[in-house]
Order: sequence, then structure tokens, then C-alpha cells
Amino acid sequence: MFEKQWLHALGLGLLLLALFLIQDMPPVQSGEGTTFWLWTAVLIAVAHQVYVWFCWRAQLHAGLITRVLGKKGFGVYAAGFATLGISRVLAVFALAIANRDTVPLDPMLLKGAAIVALVPALYLFYSVKRYFTFTRALGIDHFDPAWRSAPFVRRGIFRFTRNGMYVYGFLLMWVPGLWWGSAAALAVALFNHLYIWVHYYATELPDMARIYGAARATGRSG
Repeated sequence: MFEKQWLHALGLGLLLLALFLIQDMPPVQSGEGTTFWLWTAVLIAVAHQVYVWFCWRAQLHAGLITRVLGKKGFGVYAAGFATLGISRVLAVFALAIANRDTVPLDPMLLKGAAIVALVPALYLFYSVKRYFTFTRALGIDHFDPAWRSAPFVRRGIFRFTRNGMYVYGFLLMWVPGLWWGSAAALAVALFNHLYIWVHYYATELPDMARIYGAARATGRSG
């Protein structure tokens, strides 16, 4: 259960420390409700990744989710994942609106950058739906051994990287901060983008090594 979670704790601790150090800077503080939404967004992100860690490891090593919930286990887990994942994005939007116009750059330049970030993020979700499936992206291989023989995906955005979810999917988190010119939302976007890589190295990669073997795990698209 706790394999490499020292890395998760260390990475999260350093990221939280960085946010504490910048939270009192005037651009990050500006706006009614900014502090509330900043830490709400961070709390949801942590809850999301801890939730995935617990469900994946409990199911992989003890079959806990399906033993308790039976065939509904994956669906219940997926519903929790989706709720936290959507909330994670919405909290960053709320933060960006509360803290808008705190980045001293041309608004049109920032909006252009937001569109640039949005395009590959949307292509990632299209590629997941068409080639990879959201079921697989949610971690069905932790629940159903039949999925463990599925071939690698090298189509769509996965032609360019084996880790499309982490490289391109989290560009979506940058869109609100860029669109509304929010320093606080950009800081939280950076937190989210770095924190998902903590999840990759501390949770997903060790799990994939156990499920597929070390050599195949490092070549997995996701």
C-alpha cells in the first residue's frame, strides 16, 4: 500500500511549502475570496490524488473495492474520481475569477496563451476517448485483469508522448489563470502540474511495474 509514498509525501510537502511562501505576495492575495479558493483548489487536488492512491492500491493488493462493492466497485470508484476531478478544475476557474487581472501582461497575449494551452488539452481528451478509452485511463487494469493484455496506444496525441495525461491533459489547469490573468490561479496550475507527476512516480509507475513488469510499465501510454 505504501510503496513509494514517502516520495508522495516529500513532493507534496515541498509543493505546499512553496505555496505557503508565495501566498502573501500582493498579486496572489488580491481579490475577494482568493485565499479561500486557492486552498480549496489545493485541498481538492490532494484529496483527488490520495483517493486514487488508496483505491488503486487497496484494489490491486487486496481486491478491497470489489470485495466490498462487487461488480459495482469500479463504477463507484470512477464516480468518485470524476467528482473530484471536475471539482479540481472548477476550483481553479473560481480562483482565477476571484484573482483576475493580477498578471501584469497584455490581456490579449494571455488569452492567446490560454487558447494555445487549451488545444493540446482538448486533443488529449479526444485521443483518450477515441483510442485509449476513459475506462482504461481511470485505471481499470487495477480492477480487471482482462485489461492487462491491452496493447500500447500509439495513435492520436500518444504518437508524441507515452504520458499524454500528464504532459498535455494538465494544460487545462493553466487555461483559467491565463484567460483571466490570475497570478494565484497560475501558481495553483503549476502546483497541479507538478503534483500529478508526483502521483506518476510515487503511485502509477510502481503499480504499473507490478501489473505489467518494469520494462513494459515504462513504455505504457497513458
